[in-house]
Amino acid sequence: MHEDVERCVRAVRSKDARFDGWFYTAVVTTGIYCRPSCPVVPPKPRNMRFFPSAAAAQQAGFRACKRCRPDASPGSPEWNHRADVVARAMRLIADGVVDRDGVPGLAARLGYSTRQIERQLRAELGAGPLALARAQRAQTARLLIETSALPMSDIAFAAGFASIRAFNETVREIFALTPTQLRDRVARGHPAAGSGTLSLRLPFRAPLCPDNLFGHLAATAVPGVEEWRDGAYRRTLRLPHGHAVVALRPRPDHVACSLALTDLRDLTIAISRCRRMLDLDADPVAVDGLLRADPVLAPLVDKSPGRRVPRTTDPEEFAVRAVFGQQVSTAAARTHAARLVAAHGEQITDPFAPAGGFPAGGLTHLFPSPAALAELDPAALAFPQARRTTITTLVAALAAGEIDLGAGSDWGEARARLSALPGIGPWTVETIAMRALGDPDAFTPTDLGIRGAARELDLPHTPAALTGRAAAWRPWRAYAVQYLWATLDHAINRLPAA
Repeated sequence: MHEDVERCVRAVRSKDARFDGWFYTAVVTTGIYCRPSCPVVPPKPRNMRFFPSAAAAQQAGFRACKRCRPDASPGSPEWNHRADVVARAMRLIADGVVDRDGVPGLAARLGYSTRQIERQLRAELGAGPLALARAQRAQTARLLIETSALPMSDIAFAAGFASIRAFNETVREIFALTPTQLRDRVARGHPAAGSGTLSLRLPFRAPLCPDNLFGHLAATAVPGVEEWRDGAYRRTLRLPHGHAVVALRPRPDHVACSLALTDLRDLTIAISRCRRMLDLDADPVAVDGLLRADPVLAPLVDKSPGRRVPRTTDPEEFAVRAVFGQQVSTAAARTHAARLVAAHGEQITDPFAPAGGFPAGGLTHLFPSPAALAELDPAALAFPQARRTTITTLVAALAAGEIDLGAGSDWGEARARLSALPGIGPWTVETIAMRALGDPDAFTPTDLGIRGAARELDLPHTPAALTGRAAAWRPWRAYAVQYLWATLDHAINRLPAA
């Protein structure tokens, strides 16, 4: 979009927040770059330059605006609905792969050479993977500087910098302030959180309908791993350097996020996975605009615009839970998963005590990893033999790395590998594609709830006929599923009581 100068200028002049994250505006006379919705007086068009990423603006020598904080805008929705190598690379960079494994590790995950990855990212985003990861490290550093009392040396390494010098130089270059000055700007009257506990705001593009999003997560929560408590969805997270507990509360203009991390190096990854679970980088205007074109869906969209697709922080966990949920009720699926967690999950201590702003919670375990589940005795599973075979085969494939459901996975290949497993049919594959892979066009026409909703709305309700009608909803069929589900009297459609 950044190449459409006239459209970008109109967005800047109207201060349209819908375009935040789509492109960045640099001003040659001031040397700063902003989000489109920056509240300052718009510059003259001849002084504007447009970039597809914050990293590209930084590489061109511009620093972040101190007023609109473009580094804190919602991420580009481009990386949510595309399945090409650039989109997969951006999802992996957001998940911290470059910081952990370098550019060769990123390239290996994608099956390309480092030169090919560099070339494709530069061509589309104006910056290579190292610059993109550096911009992300800078944002992580800013969060830690402003929201914690950690020493700057700890922040530098927690944000992923190799040295204190690189940390200081990057912060000064991008924000035109030293780390100490950056902390002083926000510290007055705002005491910082203690080590390991952070309070953040997760921005999103309006509108956002929290009902189905948080309702679904709360209604399907696995005891010990997830819960709804005191108006917040809380869950445990398994992360590369340790684990975390997160509490997420919907607010009118953001999602309040409280994170307790065992290792602060996981901050960026934890935020990325929470944003992905809540689908916060979606473009609801584009989604709802297309779905409104269907006269049957239009009233549903107008009633509750901005529905998101509830996803997951752990794709492999969700795949196992999807098999547990085959042909049983939500309550039964939760019961089976809770037994699995109690028997094979890793025990943790819920860090949020009353003094920390939360009542003592009921989170006790991390969901067991595929490696841990590979050791389970199938006879201990209270399922028919065929379902046991499905679960053990899936777990073995995940543990061996034969099926990749991660942020950079190839959606088509993942579907094919899942379909080849015994006992995994179209409903399970598409459910995993929708909530674990994050494919916005995943569709479940065989789902009994969807067929019932279609019948009530006088839509075709056989799978083949409904699939044909849904062709007009592409590439947003996963969102159409949320609107269809909203017609049913089900707990997943309601925001739980505080």
